[in-house]
Amino acid sequence: MAKKAQPKITVWILISMPSSWFEYLSKSPRKLSNSSVHALPESRRHLMELDEGELFMELIRDVANELDIDVLCHKILVNVGLLTHADRGSLFLAKGTPNNRYLVAKLFDVTQTTALKDAVTRARAEEIIIPFGIGIAGMVAQTKQMINIKEAYKDARFNCEIDLKTGYTTNAILCMPICNYEGDIIGVAQIINKTNGCMEFDEHDVEIFRRYLTFCGIGIQNAQLFEMSVQEYRRNQILLNLARSIFEEQNNLECLVTKIMTEARELLKCERCSVFLVDLDCCEESHLEKIIEKPHQLQQQRTSRAIMSGDSFEEKQNMRNRFTVLFELGGENHAANVSRPSINDLSHSTLAQIAQFVATTGQTVNICDVQDWVREHNQIRAESEIDSTHAILCMPIVNAQKTVIGVAQLINKASGLPFTESDASIFEAFAIFCGLGIHNTQMYENACKLMAKQKVALECLSYHATASQDQTEKLAQDVIAEAEAYNLYSFTFTDFDLVDDDTCRAVLRMFMQCNLVSQFHIPYDVLCRWVLSVRKNYRPVKYHNWRHALNVAQTMFAMLKTGKMERFMTDLEILGLLVACLCHDLDHRGTNNAFQTKTESPLAILYTTSTMEHHHFDQCVMILNSEGNNIFQALSPEDYRSVMKTVESAILSTDLAMYFKKRNAFLELVENGEFDWQGEEKKDLLCGMMMTACDVSAIAKPWEVQHRVAKLVADEFFDQGDLEKLQLNTQPVAMMDRERKDELPKMQVGFIDVICLPLYRVLCDTFPWITPLYEGTLENRRNWQDLAEKVEMGLTWIDHDTIDKPVEEFAGCADEEIKDIEFTVTTLNCNQHGGSAGGGEDTHTPEHQRSSSRLSIKKTGALGKVVRSKLSKTLYNSMDGSKPKTSLKLLESHVSEDMDDKSPTSPSQPHSGSVGRMSASSSTSSAGTVDKTKKRSKLCALL
Repeated sequence: MAKKAQPKITVWILISMPSSWFEYLSKSPRKLSNSSVHALPESRRHLMELDEGELFMELIRDVANELDIDVLCHKILVNVGLLTHADRGSLFLAKGTPNNRYLVAKLFDVTQTTALKDAVTRARAEEIIIPFGIGIAGMVAQTKQMINIKEAYKDARFNCEIDLKTGYTTNAILCMPICNYEGDIIGVAQIINKTNGCMEFDEHDVEIFRRYLTFCGIGIQNAQLFEMSVQEYRRNQILLNLARSIFEEQNNLECLVTKIMTEARELLKCERCSVFLVDLDCCEESHLEKIIEKPHQLQQQRTSRAIMSGDSFEEKQNMRNRFTVLFELGGENHAANVSRPSINDLSHSTLAQIAQFVATTGQTVNICDVQDWVREHNQIRAESEIDSTHAILCMPIVNAQKTVIGVAQLINKASGLPFTESDASIFEAFAIFCGLGIHNTQMYENACKLMAKQKVALECLSYHATASQDQTEKLAQDVIAEAEAYNLYSFTFTDFDLVDDDTCRAVLRMFMQCNLVSQFHIPYDVLCRWVLSVRKNYRPVKYHNWRHALNVAQTMFAMLKTGKMERFMTDLEILGLLVACLCHDLDHRGTNNAFQTKTESPLAILYTTSTMEHHHFDQCVMILNSEGNNIFQALSPEDYRSVMKTVESAILSTDLAMYFKKRNAFLELVENGEFDWQGEEKKDLLCGMMMTACDVSAIAKPWEVQHRVAKLVADEFFDQGDLEKLQLNTQPVAMMDRERKDELPKMQVGFIDVICLPLYRVLCDTFPWITPLYEGTLENRRNWQDLAEKVEMGLTWIDHDTIDKPVEEFAGCADEEIKDIEFTVTTLNCNQHGGSAGGGEDTHTPEHQRSSSRLSIKKTGALGKVVRSKLSKTLYNSMDGSKPKTSLKLLESHVSEDMDDKSPTSPSQPHSGSVGRMSASSSTSSAGTVDKTKKRSKLCALL
């Protein structure tokens, strides 16, 4: 829509001036003084040739048509200085209500050489405000009477503060009111000091000043009226925009478009209207497509867009993005319908094809006869829907960048007549409003995402940094040991004995062993810097740290080499999988996706699904894009896109939600006997399963490693649970609730049964070389199940001081001294010598031997109350009246370990019929009947 010109106001004023006044001006034609002439700028030097009368009229013409209030006031002061030979002047404008009027200095202390810009800047900076009745200017404004002062410092109304600040000396002052044609005060003008040698302003100066200000008052009023009209025009534009509700619905695109369509339909009296929206970059699209484009590819895309105008309609249509949203509004009683048409729907709709034509060409189409127009454009297929369509007005909707973001359609006028040019003009305004509204809505959505992304980026940048040059050079010069030295080929690999530098060397060995460095021409120093940067970008959380990433990458290496999975992968896919393993938990904060969602973190706003996994991939891209870290720099554009796609898909697959989505499809392929894994979708499924298998591979490590790792996982989970209690005031799930830590063995069993065993079983059946993962998981399940049963008996596993060392090992530590527990068993063997003949009670037996068998364990807090009870109950219930059954095997079947800060002990079996009391550290039984195998029993470990 064409920009409207600002209104121009011209005021014609006829003033009847007495002839005596002109005679007065012509009596003494004075020239300008030398000082005034030298002060004039070059553009005004011609005024020196004029006499006073000519000069007066010239200066009146100078201000007559000036409508800019700042320029006008500046000209007035400069011209008055010329007419009266004043050194400087100031002009004040009247403001405020009738009961509270004051003067505001529009320009202050303007000389002949003061530039307009400097004068305006100074006046706005100082903001001089004078109430009516205060000071010389205030008295003039209040009384409307001129004040002519010969000696300023002798007048009580003069304020000398400005002179003291500037060092200027004020002598003579002439101050005069400025009135409008109604006689109201609109300002005050003040001039100071003469420049022609006079010490005061004479009557001639006063008369010239008064006469000139008469014209100036009219000019000032005209300029003020013009300024008010411009302000009113702008205000009306703002009100118009508000009336259109463009900005009211920026959070809801549907409501915005519906409002605009409703008003357009009612104003133009049409039967139906529609709005098609194009899928643009600002809408959601593949996250990968935005990231992996290289600069030269972007230039190629711009070039291809630039030559679109030379292509045919069909080629243009294929190159453009299709419509993704359709808004339709029928008659007055019909509600708006919002749909997402498919490609098939668009291709079979004549109206949609017409809209596509408009979106492609960018032209407005006003069709009087739809059927004739379709016949002229034979590439558009007509069908029955146009039988009821007679006229269509269709025009593109563009955003602020003049990009077509949609198409608006009006269908059939209620009068049955075609759409006129006037209708098209009005509808163009609606299309502009619609474009602005849609653009603002999309920009608002993008702004929210960008703000969230900025917060995430700032968090990362404040914490992370690229590896230093010194670190890189040191690692590049280090000798890298063989893979066997790091145990890289084994599924039982552990990083516990590796120092941090060794972890980086092990990663470099994996890349070299897979021949990736030479295969893809990766500069060795770049690879070293990238490995160090990746390590640095892991936070020191308890489990999801650099060590975890190393273990996941090593398991992938073992699967590829020992598990022979490399035969199903290309070299580029192997590169992508190793990179994905090392980067799959970058910048992990020790909290999961659910926590990010609950706390409404910037990450959760930025990524609604697989929140942390998307962030890990973004961090991976950030490191690759950092200077000196791009290990993919030698790849071709096709290989670069392929490997980045592999990395993104693999990292996102570590989200267990993605695993559950893909698992059924993978199981179906395996059950159908699939052997060819080279299809794109099948390869993606296989890589996803391998990533999950590597991510949870700690569950298949040897029991002592698994036990230690489980403690780290539990600690990290408990920390998140504590945060949920503190920040969200909610009860965390069981695995993150520190109060339910003893249930962890049972939950570990459930985790193995639900996720690990089914995955490893199907992988093992299909690829038998990775059987160690399945067998290790089975063994650990048995151990966790054993611990779970002990927890059910009242024992705990998580609080033991030496949790990193399985308690079963203590029984076999013959060289370790086990202290602080005494185990006493007192029994009575009534028939030790055959008993009495009648089998009755031996009355000669001492009382303490006639009592029932007693068990006592001396150490405060050595065993829990529940364990004591079960030990005692087991012992007494095992006795059948005459023979006590106190064998260790019997006790072993009923008692589990006590992990509540107790030291493991080893009991000895006492003599029958006697009291046996000994230290638990004793290596031999008092009767000599307990052998070493008994000492290794579980009871020894527990007590």
